[in-house]
Amino acid sequence: MIKQNEIIVDNFAGGGGASEGMEMGLGCHVDIAINHDPLAIEMHKINHPETKHYCESVWDVDPIEACDGRPVGLAWFSPDCKHFSKAKGSKPVDKNIRGLAWVAVRWAALVPVRKFKLENVEEFKKWGPLIEISPGIFKPDPEREGETFDAFIKCLTTGLSYGHPAWDEIIDFLGDEFPCYRKLHNGLGYQVEYKTLSADDYGTPTSRKRLFLIARNDGQKIQWPLKTHGKKGSGLKIYRTAADIIDWSIPVKSIFGRKKPLVENTMSRIGRGIQKFVIDNPQPFIVRIGQTGFGGDRLSWSINQPLTTIVSKAEHLLVMPFLVQYYGNTKIDDFRGHGVEEPLKTLSTANRYGLVTSHMIKLRGTNIGFKTDEPVHTISAGGNHIGEVRAFLIKYYGTNVGQSLNEPLQTITTKDRFGLVTIKGDKYQIVDIGMRMLQPHELFAAMGFPADYIISHDRNGKKLSKKNQVARCGNAVCPPVAKALVEANLDNLQIAEVA
Repeated sequence: MIKQNEIIVDNFAGGGGASEGMEMGLGCHVDIAINHDPLAIEMHKINHPETKHYCESVWDVDPIEACDGRPVGLAWFSPDCKHFSKAKGSKPVDKNIRGLAWVAVRWAALVPVRKFKLENVEEFKKWGPLIEISPGIFKPDPEREGETFDAFIKCLTTGLSYGHPAWDEIIDFLGDEFPCYRKLHNGLGYQVEYKTLSADDYGTPTSRKRLFLIARNDGQKIQWPLKTHGKKGSGLKIYRTAADIIDWSIPVKSIFGRKKPLVENTMSRIGRGIQKFVIDNPQPFIVRIGQTGFGGDRLSWSINQPLTTIVSKAEHLLVMPFLVQYYGNTKIDDFRGHGVEEPLKTLSTANRYGLVTSHMIKLRGTNIGFKTDEPVHTISAGGNHIGEVRAFLIKYYGTNVGQSLNEPLQTITTKDRFGLVTIKGDKYQIVDIGMRMLQPHELFAAMGFPADYIISHDRNGKKLSKKNQVARCGNAVCPPVAKALVEANLDNLQIAEVA
């Protein structure tokens, strides 16, 4: 794909998702990476040491100077998407951030760029002029939706007429002294196609959807990668799921009796999620792990009371179960567990077995979550948004009250049935719920980064905060998708050589 003397450029490089995917698909390193964020560049540097890094605004990097006479075989652009995303809702938008995509036109006009790819949210296609609703406050003009996107495509392909209203914005971003306006009027001659792809279709355990644009001017046909993963029965590999990236060895803390109680909305959302994905689910997800790892004292609550509510800043949480063997006053940390498909250990006359089930819940809007055996929903960069919730169950015989697992089972009336779930014909009752936030290494795994990708520290050994790690993750391109796009558009000569 990359010819002799050609280089690879990653604009808006972030922590290196697109670079990682391009390198996986091409078998060679990225030559230039640009990002204004020093922490993002540090993560990129430690994982891509052969790359030349520019820690500055994309507008401050001169393409002619950076390329130093070398043509660009492949350039990648991932301009900030948050001022296009529907997740922004009705909040005002920033024209300067929405206009970052003009950087791609600037590069294509100033230096030879044979192929480039651009990634953004699906709403990027609606890119249009803004209207000032109050002094300094702007929102998209609904009557002119897609107008600027159309101009962007015309600049790259057949040309933009001088009477088009987008010229004012183009001049605002590229400047009065930009030398290539005639090129944009005549068209840069690219063949351009764009399509929305979902990361889970290419082996990434997240359902993150993004719009991808491919442009090339070398006479080769644009190719889109075939899906490699799908639902069971599709003939493809089975989707990778949330369960694939959860580190089940990490302990969780009970949602009850915390020094700082979880907020009402979180508690409520978890309660609704448990109702849907555990209690009312004929096939709840069974976690196959060796031990609970669930420490601390459990509190008891009456099962004839509504499940208390849970909230946090998290946007995704997970609820999960597994079989637990417990005896007498044995400490919780000493409980021995085994998979649900294994024979039960020696039984005594007491009720000594519990179950642990799991699901994901999403703390955003009215969404209560999704199953653990589905891909993770989109990870955002605004904080640690994904967590794990475990529902601990014990066998129900119609004579049991909620209590600590440290204690012998107590009795209840047959009417007290809140929290009952039937699994393979047997009834279980919820006795505790635990919750933890997912760790950065789990989030990066959900985005498709390799396990050896360095995210915890910089080149000098300085630790990166969890907040900064998550920000790099949420802003990233999923490497498997970038890899699939690159491989689909390998030149015929290179395909022959590989074969």
